[in-house]
Order: sequence, then structure tokens, then C-alpha cells
Amino acid sequence: MRVLVHIDAADQWREALARRLPEAEVITSAAPAEQRRGADYLAVWKPSSELLGEPVALKGIVNLGAGVDALLNNPGLPEGVPIVKLRDAGMAELIGDYVRYGLLHFQRDFDRYRRQQARHQWREHAVVDKADWPVGVLGLGAIGAKVAAMVAADGFPVHGWSRSPKSLPGITCHHGDAGLEALLAAVKSLVLLLPDTPSTHHLIDAAALARLPEGASLINPGRGSLIDDAALLDALGEDDGEGEAKGRLRGALLDAFPEEPLPESSRLWSHPRIWITPHMAGPTPLEEALDQVAEALRAFEAGTPIDTIDPRAGY
Repeated sequence: MRVLVHIDAADQWREALARRLPEAEVITSAAPAEQRRGADYLAVWKPSSELLGEPVALKGIVNLGAGVDALLNNPGLPEGVPIVKLRDAGMAELIGDYVRYGLLHFQRDFDRYRRQQARHQWREHAVVDKADWPVGVLGLGAIGAKVAAMVAADGFPVHGWSRSPKSLPGITCHHGDAGLEALLAAVKSLVLLLPDTPSTHHLIDAAALARLPEGASLINPGRGSLIDDAALLDALGEDDGEGEAKGRLRGALLDAFPEEPLPESSRLWSHPRIWITPHMAGPTPLEEALDQVAEALRAFEAGTPIDTIDPRAGY
């Protein structure tokens, strides 16, 4: 089989995948057009529409990340070709660390202390126990379920939400519209780990933000399309001149945005209670990811059952 790899550091991925699949010819998108057209499989991250359309007899695609929105929205995606995405592959622990940092940032008042430092103000805040800081995790897939478990192990009460019913040890699980409303009303910090689908677009809008308790915080290492940015800025409001919030929302830690890089003109950059990171919460660990890629390609080639995504659902 011939596998075409397209991702940053593609040569490194090609060499490592070739060691795992000695029976395969592994090439990159820099290979001659004739070789690209003969590819049986693609292992890609955000390929161009032209690259997607080149192979003449494509058997399968492996998406080199957990999010498939960019691939599914690509006009060059051929119809009927099965798609496999990475499921965790070491990303969940990294994202879990990001979320745990964000929770401590707000629970231990680091946001307030940073603003106090700018004013040379020495003032201690009483610590809120973790047991009194409920956390909501929206999205209980492979990554969301592990992140929820990590947060619960740290001592936070965790509420999880998914479209359909789920049961996870140590997690209070909610589902459906009524479950989402109940979760939002119960949590001090809300973590977003849902996929980008039509049903999740701007799920966190003005109405959802209004259901959160006064002083709640938002952590988004998921997808930028989940949040209505204008509604978020309204919920945060302006500062009162002493560095404290005037809006009902305390702050937000954001790692994903509808347009990346985040445009310089975005108002999110300059808000004093928004912390921005450049989509770095869960980089794909090469070795663990390649194990999944090799397993998927062998399953494709052997015709054995494999868990493919549903393009209509978006995951």
C-alpha cells in the first residue's frame, strides 16, 4: 500500500510511520504528482482541497488529530471514503493538564493576584475548597471523559454533558437540552471539549452564559466555534477600574478560535480577563499517534472492522 502523509514535520512522520509499516510505501505531499495520484491512503492534517482530490483510487483517510471539522468542511473531500480520526493518542493528558491549570488559575485567585500586582496591592483572598468548586465538562468522548476523570481525581466535583446518556464513574452525567441547562446552573468553571458540528455552533451563547452562576469562569481547549465571542465579551463586561469584573462572568482561558491565528483586530486580545493561548493545549504526541495510524491503516487494508467517523454527525 502507498500512504501519503501531510502535516507539519511531514518527513519526521513519514520516517516514523515507515518503520512501523515496512510493508508500505510512505510518501509526503512533496512527492511527485504521479506518486501522489497513486496513494491508497492519506494520513493528513488540514490538507488542501487539491491534495485531497489527487489520488485516483483512495481507500481511506486517517485524520492526524481529534478534530475533523477542517477535513469535513474541505470542498475537495471525496465522497464515500471512510475516515478515521485519532482518539486521544496522548492528547487527553496534555489537555487535562491545561484544564487543571485553568481551574487552579481561577480557584486559587491567580487572576486576581495578577491584577493586584499591577496595582502594587497586597491583599490575600480566602481559599475556596475544591469540593466547593464544581466543574462542568461539555463533551464526554475519549478526551473529554479522561479530562473529567483527571479533574475529579484532583478533588473537584465534576458534571459532564453529552448529547446522549452516558455513565462515568465519579462523574455526574447529564445529557440533552435539559441536562445542559442543569449543568450550566451548577458549575463554577465550564470546560468545553465538544466537536465542531452544526449542533454545537455557538452552543455557548448569551442564553447559556446567563445560566452560569455569577462569577463563573470558562476554559476552552476544544473548538472556537462553540462560543459566541460577542456574547462572551458582553458577559465579561468591563473592569471597574480596580481590576474586578463588572460583568457576570469572571474570566476565560481560550485556546481555540473560529479563525486561527486569531486576527490582530480581535477584541479578545485586549480584554483584561481573557487569557489567550495559540491552540497549544493538546499537541499530537508523535509516537502514540503513529501507533493509532499504523493500526488504522492495517485494518483498512485487511478489511477488518474499524471505528470510522460519521460525516453527518461531525465526529
